[in-house]
Amino acid sequence: MAFQRGDVVLVPVPFTNLQNSQQIDRIIANALAEDIGDGDVTTLNTVPADARLHGVFLAKEAGVLAGLEVVRRVFQQVDPAVTLAFDVDDGDRVEPRQLFGSIHGPGRALLTGERTALNFLQRMSGIATLTRRYVDAVAGTHAVILDTRKTAPGLRALDKWAVRLGGGQNHRIGLYDMAMIKDNHIAAVGGIAEAVRRVRTGDPRGRPIEVEVATLEQLAEALEQPIDRILLDNMSLEQMAAAVQMAAGRIPLEASGNVNLNTVAAIAATGVDYISSGALTHSVAALDISLDIQSVMNDE
Repeated sequence: MAFQRGDVVLVPVPFTNLQNSQQIDRIIANALAEDIGDGDVTTLNTVPADARLHGVFLAKEAGVLAGLEVVRRVFQQVDPAVTLAFDVDDGDRVEPRQLFGSIHGPGRALLTGERTALNFLQRMSGIATLTRRYVDAVAGTHAVILDTRKTAPGLRALDKWAVRLGGGQNHRIGLYDMAMIKDNHIAAVGGIAEAVRRVRTGDPRGRPIEVEVATLEQLAEALEQPIDRILLDNMSLEQMAAAVQMAAGRIPLEASGNVNLNTVAAIAATGVDYISSGALTHSVAALDISLDIQSVMNDE
């Protein structure tokens, strides 16, 4: 079996092209190296080298699948002789007890790669499922659901890919692709206007700027700045509605803080343009999915 060792190196990758990125393969290689070490001692001593097995993927609860392409890549790294066939696509819904794919090939490869593949698939599907619930909750409004940087260290690419498969959109990928001026930055330089000025003059790439505000007074100041978005931090529904009236469409508004499935619809109803929630990725519950080995294959 072949897999790379070494640290995961995060590189800026457009998330519309993740399927073709080397970044995903590095994450997978790191996960396989972590799990396999110098060999799967149990499988190597119980499964004959020439054994070929067949298995099926089973959804044990309803949800949105995400990570099928990652599963393919896991087994490609373990052993290219493994073949998979899925009846669904990433982003599709599944129901309890639904069989949605099959796998067959060298038995040792199937058992050695099983846990890594399922770890990715279950986590990503959990994120996509929760994201879809948020998206469905704000249906009928123009609010867009966003993720945050509250992702599992080293797995941000996959976490944010899963959000997109669930119907949400990505906020900034990291500290490098958007300037987000928060309360501590504002305090450090003495005000919103000065913070914006320093970022605008100090960033030759002219990246988008978002400013966090906690009061309507701060919002009024932010609306006068050459920025691209304003984040309303932990405002009440009444404050958010007033903020929408004040902004009058001049600068897009993002709501953040106390966002959950019980509050997101009411937040969207205030008229904000974006709603971000760290819960999409930091409190994910893995979707219950299994890989069941059903039979020994006959190559005849």
